[in-house]
Amino acid sequence: MGESMALPLVSIQVDYNLENHLKTIYSRYPEGRRKPVVGITANHKDINTGVRDRYCQQVVAAGGVPVIIPPVDDADVIIETLERIDALLLTGGADHDPHWMGEEPSPLLGNVNEVRDLPELLITRLAFNRQVPILGICRGIQTMAIALGGHVAQDLSLSPNLKPSPVLKHSQEEERDVKTHSVTIDKCSTLYSIYACEKLQVNSFHHQVVDSMGSFFRAVAWSDDGLIEAMESTEHKALLGVQWHPEWLEEEGLQLFRWLVDEAAVYAHAKDIHGKTLTIDSHCDTPMFFPQGADFSRRDDKILVDFHKMTDGRQDVVTMVAYVPQPVDGKTWHDVAPFPCEGPKAYADLIFDKMEAIINAHPEHIAKACNFDEALRNKYMGKKSVMFGIENALAIENDLDNVRHFAERGAVYFTLCHNGDNQICDSARKSLNTWGGVSPFGEKVIHEMNRYGVTVDLSHAGERSFYDAIEISSAPVVCSHSNCKALCNHERNLTDDQLRALAQADGVCQITLYEGFVAENPSEADIIKAIDHLNHAVRLMGVEHVGLGTDFDGDGGIRGIRNSSEMLQFTRQLLKNRYSDEEIALIWGGNWIRALRRLEVKGS
Repeated sequence: MGESMALPLVSIQVDYNLENHLKTIYSRYPEGRRKPVVGITANHKDINTGVRDRYCQQVVAAGGVPVIIPPVDDADVIIETLERIDALLLTGGADHDPHWMGEEPSPLLGNVNEVRDLPELLITRLAFNRQVPILGICRGIQTMAIALGGHVAQDLSLSPNLKPSPVLKHSQEEERDVKTHSVTIDKCSTLYSIYACEKLQVNSFHHQVVDSMGSFFRAVAWSDDGLIEAMESTEHKALLGVQWHPEWLEEEGLQLFRWLVDEAAVYAHAKDIHGKTLTIDSHCDTPMFFPQGADFSRRDDKILVDFHKMTDGRQDVVTMVAYVPQPVDGKTWHDVAPFPCEGPKAYADLIFDKMEAIINAHPEHIAKACNFDEALRNKYMGKKSVMFGIENALAIENDLDNVRHFAERGAVYFTLCHNGDNQICDSARKSLNTWGGVSPFGEKVIHEMNRYGVTVDLSHAGERSFYDAIEISSAPVVCSHSNCKALCNHERNLTDDQLRALAQADGVCQITLYEGFVAENPSEADIIKAIDHLNHAVRLMGVEHVGLGTDFDGDGGIRGIRNSSEMLQFTRQLLKNRYSDEEIALIWGGNWIRALRRLEVKGS
């Protein structure tokens, strides 16, 4: 037996009485403050999994709670981890295996860490789907690029961005807290808003480098030799990657961790709002893709709304409409009908049948909702809700009894017309001024809708039809997917006077995401401009009269909120625009439900 070693004397005074430490915790309530949880990807070497303490220290200093994520590629483990964190920190480390980019290894490739590759690529893609804020550091920025459609050069000398001069050393031998070269920052970037400078001194420990970002990122910082040193989201999302190691740069590096923790706090707040609020999209056209075999039960690239995307975006209710095409220019119904059927009524019934078949096939995940109480009950049971609507009351044909028929089938609203006049009213587009507003038959239809509790939807209606319908209807009318003409001069958008009249009638304008209604130059349409429309409507109407009707799968979807998985981005922007939780609850569904409930009472 060897000689035992004596424990060294400790000069620091430590209180070893556990009860004394607990007294401080027990003396307050709650015992701990809610802080954002930041998941930190761990390194793996030999039989050890862990991270450098500097990552954890910086997260704590920034006000977050660090949680270490082991490199495990089990899908259930990754998804449950993402449910419990508010941000993801992708850490530095060894190279990526180039096979993930479809390449054979170059002789210049360094040491790879294949244990980390798949778990980190999976968690990055799945975090991206869920709108989780991400900060990638060194290897982490490269992980973000590979996972989301970019490319990483196996060695920086292979990057097409590298300039012949000056020659910089990107893998320093100095201590980790020594800054060895500078980077130039794009002034129109999140990174510039963090540091408020165009030149920043950084440390450097890498030889792989991002050389192509893909469509989801743009470069925002470069070294003098042309290499990409930082990238961020092209879609106003909380995604940022840097090639240097800020965890070693004390206060200066802490600023990046503060950004991550601040974004994590907003994300946590948004999740909390979605947890206690009924979140409703008042208009989507996903049934238009039924003829293409769209599968609502899996993550289907053909459609913008499905189980996966609604779950990722924490969306509770989607209003799917049976869009009824309208024959024009001498064509018959059979020329335009996506499915063979007798006419518009039969087609709307067929679409309702197909929606009910989806619901009946997945009763554990989704249910039909005809009113607020049913939608709320579904949420408490952990189910998504589908509400039914009809876009183009051409489906009523010339029979008033069909109003009752579709009400009994669960239609919560009829959009009176689409692009072109029908038997009900004149349209905002392609109108021949057939009726000079609402037709005599259309007036009877509106009365029947009031009688049976079906909401009158004036999106697509011409301006004269709009005012006629407000006057005729004894219950609030709505616009399920319309924007503000003052911000985008499109004939489908509403004038300021129309918005005021809608509010005076206790109606609701649901801001939509069709790029042509958001911006006159569609390439400029993004979530910021959509929020501008909402803010404009709020100023004219009050926050009690606005909401969201995406028009997903009917050409809706803009940069920053392209499908249902990105609904949290809408809430994030509402929070950044300083809307209160109560106001956000109204916008997300409270206002829409109020209009519907008024009609439920009327219809009963």
